[in-house]
Amino acid sequence: MNITILGSGTWGLALARVLSLNRHHVTVWSKFEEESERLSLTRKSPNLPEMVIPDAVTITSDSSSVLSGAGFVIVAVPSVYVRETIRSFVPHIHCNPVWINASKGIEKDSGMILTDVIREELEAGGILNARITAISGPTHAEEVAMDLPTLIVAAGSEKDAQQVQGLFEGTCIRPYTNPDLRGVQICGALKNVEALAVGIAKGLGYGDNTSAAMITRGMEEIRRLGLAMGCQERTFFGLAGIGDLIVTATSSHSRNNRCGILLGQGVPVQEAVRRIGMVVEGLNALPAAVSLCRQYHMEMPLIEGVRRIVEENADPAEIVRDLMGRSLKKEIS
Repeated sequence: MNITILGSGTWGLALARVLSLNRHHVTVWSKFEEESERLSLTRKSPNLPEMVIPDAVTITSDSSSVLSGAGFVIVAVPSVYVRETIRSFVPHIHCNPVWINASKGIEKDSGMILTDVIREELEAGGILNARITAISGPTHAEEVAMDLPTLIVAAGSEKDAQQVQGLFEGTCIRPYTNPDLRGVQICGALKNVEALAVGIAKGLGYGDNTSAAMITRGMEEIRRLGLAMGCQERTFFGLAGIGDLIVTATSSHSRNNRCGILLGQGVPVQEAVRRIGMVVEGLNALPAAVSLCRQYHMEMPLIEGVRRIVEENADPAEIVRDLMGRSLKKEIS
């Protein structure tokens, strides 16, 4: 298959390597000409130092030709750049590929899931009935780049999801399908915010009991909001739900986890982001997550706690005391 990947970050490059080694023709687009030239020359990414980009992978910054003949287009840019990226490519689309959203987030101002953002921009450019899917799951690029086994879900219509599933057959990524396109993406976005909360608790010096409890209650927050938005309940207990939340909230590869630890230690937000050195999607998703909580009249104490720390510079230890002092409730009603 001819596959174009929009985005040359760690996830886009890890996917490029996996798919190229699976005998697909892969082209990676970078927004920056200097970066595309460096990656083409060195076949190495500074953020994936142990991975070699296969020679068969084409890397370019030429927007006019990168989609030519593509049967699949993977969107792997940071969530805040998805809309502008798709908009910039609309004039160059002369085929009918399957679109695969590999980014995890919710658009800040609109509260839209990213496949809806992609569809809206395509339709605004006169491209109707686009075939749009998403992939998600516990997939740190650092491990995929080393062929360590993991599992994903391909979400979308049965036909399109099965085609995406087929791209990964025989690789270190075992793919499943899931029809719940909205639920898979809600999980992928909100788990980043919940992982910030778990990281903050670690930064305060709390232990594994605290982390496990917060992961569990964080998943309950995501589940309740997702159900209110019409998602399927089983999605939240699958790979895109609890699977991705566990790895994001516990792994040293997780930028959200590491950023949360810094926040818990009292490091200011902007300084924490600077130290991470890459995009922290939980911070990008936080405004939309808070907005959705209010829109659906959902009480989501962990997300609200992260908001107070990030936006109001609240004392993380005080937030924990507030959470522990909330009125007693039933776990199951």
